[in-house]
Amino acid sequence: MTAEASTVGATAQTDEAPFEGVRRMAVLRGGGIGDLVAALPALEALRAAYRDAEIVLLTTPKLSTVLKGRPTPVDRIVRVPFFPDAPDAQGRTWREDPDTQEVVADLRSEGVDLAVQLHGGGANSNPFVAALGAPHTVGCATREALRLERNMPHVYYQREVSRWLEVASLAGAPAVVTDPRLAVVPADAAAAADWLRPGPGLVVVHPGATDPRRRWPADRFAAVAAELAADGWQVLVVGDDGERGLADGIAHDAAGLAPSAAARIASAAGRTSLQGLLGLLATARLVVANDSGPRHLAQALGTPTASVYWGPNLINAGPTGRRRHRVQVSWRQLCPVCGADGTDPFLQPCEHEVPWVDGVATERVLADARDLLAGS
Repeated sequence: MTAEASTVGATAQTDEAPFEGVRRMAVLRGGGIGDLVAALPALEALRAAYRDAEIVLLTTPKLSTVLKGRPTPVDRIVRVPFFPDAPDAQGRTWREDPDTQEVVADLRSEGVDLAVQLHGGGANSNPFVAALGAPHTVGCATREALRLERNMPHVYYQREVSRWLEVASLAGAPAVVTDPRLAVVPADAAAAADWLRPGPGLVVVHPGATDPRRRWPADRFAAVAAELAADGWQVLVVGDDGERGLADGIAHDAAGLAPSAAARIASAAGRTSLQGLLGLLATARLVVANDSGPRHLAQALGTPTASVYWGPNLINAGPTGRRRHRVQVSWRQLCPVCGADGTDPFLQPCEHEVPWVDGVATERVLADARDLLAGS
């Protein structure tokens, strides 16, 4: 089905005036933690433009816990059991999942006046948004995707925050903030309290990343952690259960590099709740990380970051300012093993799970970290 042949809505509109009579708005956003964070400014824009409407965020169970218990632009969160992404290994989609069909039916019964797609190119998500039965729809669309009433082309290389702000503007919701922000609540600090030690402050290190190309080598993180601990900072390596071995190894190696500061180095990976992680990120004086969910959460919480980026990801997910957020960038385009080009975002270049950012020098990241900790 071509984009030109299918448009949701009686008449395709291109103006950006607010829709009238919107009492309930459904907003679709899944993906990873960084994806949710990137959509926060768009949600704030929609909140400001539609003050009297109920905003219902349709998201995954994991992402719903990020916003739980803190003030946000949304009024209600609905968990979508089978998210409208590409078909799973058995070829199933959200249409074959009874629980997800029940979610769609419930929303149709309640009545949705405006449905906003902040999830991707629309191949899988636009039909889901259309199924909600809203008279007004906005979002992105690739050439092959179902077009919504007001839509913009999905071009991969664009800052994600800007992309979703553009979508919000299609609904007559201009930007009120241009960088993500996430409120800190007292429960964050309480959940993190057991990990904090007396001293000048905490540095959090997150060495993980979903894409192996974005993972700076573990020995570099250990070297930075050792130097910062020797400077007197408490250093805590964080991660989820799957990153526990990586984080524990980095903490062990860092302690070996700085034996006099070993007591100030530890790993909390796999041992904290998400709320505890948020508390640590909010409390920290600095977060040293790859381009990852915790790095994006730290920025949204107002914590400075020193990070390592693969060049293409810097376009889509890099911080805009440099007063509080420093980046060191690898511009490698080709796989270091086989030479495959990795810059086409829709093609997997090869199967080699090796870092493409190992050309970033330890000294540069350490210098960024010390500058930020010194307040320069």
